Amino acid sequence: MAPLIALLVGTTLARLAGLAGVDALDGWQPALRVGLAAMFVLTGIAHFTAPRRADLIAMVPPRLPRPELLVTATGVLELAGAAGLLIPATARWAAAGLTLLLLAMFPANVSAARRRLTLAGRPVTPLGPRTALQALFIAAGLGILFGP
Repeated sequence: MAPLIALLVGTTLARLAGLAGVDALDGWQPALRVGLAAMFVLTGIAHFTAPRRADLIAMVPPRLPRPELLVTATGVLELAGAAGLLIPATARWAAAGLTLLLLAMFPANVSAARRRLTLAGRPVTPLGPRTALQALFIAAGLGILFGP
């Protein structure tokens, strides 16, 4: 739920800043870039901090090799993508890459839900709500990629 909150609060605050006169944030597109960047900073940092790192490593489907490396790589990509979203010249490329990353990581969420794993001591989001969240996150990425 924290990624959704980061996306919504980040987007809303950025939009309010745009309405208050911050020209760089004047519009929904730049505000959405900030919200999505906030979400990926939050999730990217989790790839490197205890206890979430261990939980994320456990979420990697067992058939994939080197789960520690995969979690590190995806965390780096999330953080780099978040930075890219904040630079207008690279925002579309970052959105495209992060959207593909969301699609690539979704099997880990499916695997975690099926194996009834925990994340920070709480059960992972059940598959139905997780799929809806993933669709929303992908839609946000596509909104940046194909937006004005």
